[in-house]
Amino acid sequence: MTQVACIGECMIELREEADGRLSRGYGGDTFNTAVYLARLGTPTDYITALGDDSWSDELITAWNKEGVGTQRVLRLPGRLPGLYIIQTDAKGERRFSYWRETAAARLLFQAPEAASIIEAIGTYDLAYLSGISLSLYGESGRERLFDVLRNARSNGRLVAFDTNFRPRGWPDPDVARAAFREAFACADIILASTEDLDLLFGSKGVEELLAFSGKAEIVLKHPDLTCRVLSQGEDILVPGKPAEDVVDTTAAGDSFAAAYLNARLSGESQRSAAAAGHRLAGQVVRYRGAIIPREAMP
Repeated sequence: MTQVACIGECMIELREEADGRLSRGYGGDTFNTAVYLARLGTPTDYITALGDDSWSDELITAWNKEGVGTQRVLRLPGRLPGLYIIQTDAKGERRFSYWRETAAARLLFQAPEAASIIEAIGTYDLAYLSGISLSLYGESGRERLFDVLRNARSNGRLVAFDTNFRPRGWPDPDVARAAFREAFACADIILASTEDLDLLFGSKGVEELLAFSGKAEIVLKHPDLTCRVLSQGEDILVPGKPAEDVVDTTAAGDSFAAAYLNARLSGESQRSAAAAGHRLAGQVVRYRGAIIPREAMP
């Protein structure tokens, strides 16, 4: 059975309610994708680092309940998970505030005790990461990650990269652009949005991405919810339908990625996979927080 490794960071999530109170959960872009992949039936492990604190224990317990594998989670003494707060406006658009500079996840590709975890990434059928994942590790950590991904591909494994560009995670835009180009070159599937590309590369962002269309399957999402898929000479458009009752757009892209990858790994066509992505994302935005109730899954 196909096995997936999702690489990145899961944080403590505090969600601001209408009356100003905060409710607690957890989330992070690649982790959200891991949860939805597991719910859809794709065996998925999460590759990250946590502390040895009670919050980290709680996260491990919750991930196991979701069916996400935790055997590749590094536990670092004295460290803590990151923290973020979500605020949403009347249209469901969200604003994030982060406390994560010293989070354990940032040390995954620097810690000597992570060697076996890092080596194991190359044994999965597909490794999934994002632009946020890249922003965690620093230059030396990213280079180590890219080496692992290149070796995995040389051994017939697949790599999927989701752009998920957040400017505040990249103090130097030139470093960000170089890292994303390297990730594009390492990927078999690239999930991107025109918004991310415009923020990172400016008006020529789509051109930057399409330069890799001969080597990777490209899934490009537009603001009108149209999804353009380029693969093996094909160029198809799959329209999406806006949800009528949007509450919170958190994890819309993460859930789209999960449904798309699950469908492709199951042998479905690009068109069918994009339609599956639209369906799941359309349901996710109807609920608050990154992870919707299990009974709400379409």
